Amino acid sequence: MPTYELSMILRQMSRPDMIATLKRTATAIFDKGGVIRKLDNLGTKPLPFKTSSHGVVHRSGSYFVFRFDTPPSAIEDLDEEYGRDVDIVRKRIYLADFTQQQEITCTLHEELLPPAYRKDVQKMIRTAERSKTKKVFQYNTGLDYYPFQK
Repeated sequence: MPTYELSMILRQMSRPDMIATLKRTATAIFDKGGVIRKLDNLGTKPLPFKTSSHGVVHRSGSYFVFRFDTPPSAIEDLDEEYGRDVDIVRKRIYLADFTQQQEITCTLHEELLPPAYRKDVQKMIRTAERSKTKKVFQYNTGLDYYPFQK
């Protein structure tokens, strides 16, 4: 089964109502034969612009991301079901692309070094030193003076 991501914005509501909506969303995935891998709560934030959904204007919402595995045939049914839910302001289901996942290496030993010995700090110092040298403007007029000076 491929992995999908469901990013959604819920309307601003009380915590018990939000939990009920999240359970309803998860139950729909389970009913279609899916398995939830991860649920991220990105917090409640103001929306970038006012959004109308189900006849109500929303100015803030709670952002959530579900990562789940399900058969591809269930995606249309989930999308339709979430479209009818009045608590969901915006929803989008993406096919998660994990082929370009980078390998994470532990850098604790490097981060425990004093700042002057860290590679990223040395790189920033070299960049700052390069920007200190000002380029001298050459007039390229063939004259030994600047003709437009007052």
